Amino acid sequence: MRKNTQLTVFAATTAALALALTACGTASDPGAKSDSGKADASKPLVVAASPTPHADILNFVKKNLAEKAGLKLEVKEFTDYVLPNTATEQGQVDANYFQHKPYLDDFNKKNKTHIVPVVNVHLEPLGLYSKKVESVKDIKAGQTVAVPNDTTNEGRALKLLADNGLITLKAGVGSDAKLSDITDKKGLEFKELEAATVPRALDSVDAAVINGNYAIEADLNPAEDSLAVEKAEGNPYANFLAVKQGNENDPRVQKLAKLLNSPEVKKYIEDTYKNGAVIPAFGPAK
Repeated sequence: MRKNTQLTVFAATTAALALALTACGTASDPGAKSDSGKADASKPLVVAASPTPHADILNFVKKNLAEKAGLKLEVKEFTDYVLPNTATEQGQVDANYFQHKPYLDDFNKKNKTHIVPVVNVHLEPLGLYSKKVESVKDIKAGQTVAVPNDTTNEGRALKLLADNGLITLKAGVGSDAKLSDITDKKGLEFKELEAATVPRALDSVDAAVINGNYAIEADLNPAEDSLAVEKAEGNPYANFLAVKQGNENDPRVQKLAKLLNSPEVKKYIEDTYKNGAVIPAFGPAK
């Protein structure tokens, strides 16, 4: 995965803010709703994003569409799933683009943050990968599977494994499924890892469930390299542009939302990420 060197100081500062927020729980409660009417439309809109594909898509907009739309856009890259939201909550950035709704709901609940979605942009199908076996049926008892350790992505990973017959889950569990919800492991062992580190574990485990953006960064194509991949139809995991509550109507945010759902961005996604590695999923985020 690409290393993010340009934001070392920025990330460290934001990490401190994140720790403070977690420790006190109510740091963001006063004035949770921002006054978007005070936003200075002449200033750049600063957006936190995962490097691939999120920052790539934003940089395409910046280079090809933003100037004509009267939007100054600045993209800050982050390689984890925590700092973009804490930075948005604390006003270090104006918006972020890296996550799906189940993850955001869980994050807001646990951290007492007030981040809200603005517009859906794309879907990255979650995939099961391996360097040691050629197909799902080759995964046997005694082997180890790595899964993301955050609540929603772990549940998503377990559902993928269950849908492909590798485990059995309790009836009725959804995206919040945990390892304790497995009723039949079928002899498999599981290693829970931070989502960003899962691709690096492929050499040390028998298989791994990897988020789409991290798979792309590791030169893995969900459509071509995975043993199993999520279905796109009816998938609730579209990634979206998000802001702190109250900033939804910032004119700069609205301009970016429109550009991210433009025909030009649709073509860019389809041309750049072949074979369904990233799929346009435009529309209002709820």
